[in-house]
Amino acid sequence: MTGYSLAYSNDFTGASLSSGWNAYSGNPGGDPGAQWGTAHVTEGNGIMSLNAWQDPAYNNEWVAGGVSQSVTRTYGAYYVRSRVTGAGPTNVELLFPATGWPPEIDFNETSGVSSATSATTIWAASGSNKSQVQVNLKIDMTQWHTWGVVWTPSSVTYTVDGKVWGTVNNASEVPQQPMRLDLQQQTWCSSNFACPSSPASMQIDWVAEYSAN
Repeated sequence: MTGYSLAYSNDFTGASLSSGWNAYSGNPGGDPGAQWGTAHVTEGNGIMSLNAWQDPAYNNEWVAGGVSQSVTRTYGAYYVRSRVTGAGPTNVELLFPATGWPPEIDFNETSGVSSATSATTIWAASGSNKSQVQVNLKIDMTQWHTWGVVWTPSSVTYTVDGKVWGTVNNASEVPQQPMRLDLQQQTWCSSNFACPSSPASMQIDWVAEYSAN
């Protein structure tokens, strides 16, 4: 990328979760009825997989997988090559702050379907009200795609397979604090939303991150 230098990349060629990533465990914030489990994250054959299934270890509840990267940055470009095996849990690729919330940049969020996704930038919140802007895209999520977000002090640009599909151009709506890359599934069965009916996975082929020169 012109004006950027590669800061991190991973092809997930190991037999266990790569160093620098932490697997989720416990209840997601805002949805105490859901559950994450470390056994629901696997790596092998060049793929990191986040896997949702009814887990006997959790009374046959639907348990999902998620990971958080250890490194935080302010601004940069992030790319994730991924696919989903089917509908069910919501699958999200996002930037999340190291401390506090908001802000948040969700640059690929399926909301439980396999035929569309959305991208959302959240820059402020008061109680249950969030200041956010969202764009939506119809696309076959079961196919491999490269999802990207280019985050600068004045803009957020969403890309898929090298093409721009959404932008935030108001600097007052752009997050300005360090954030990390998170990759996650989540079920909302207690809310009758994004609740699987069969096992489903998000598969990640590779991740690449760039810092501005």
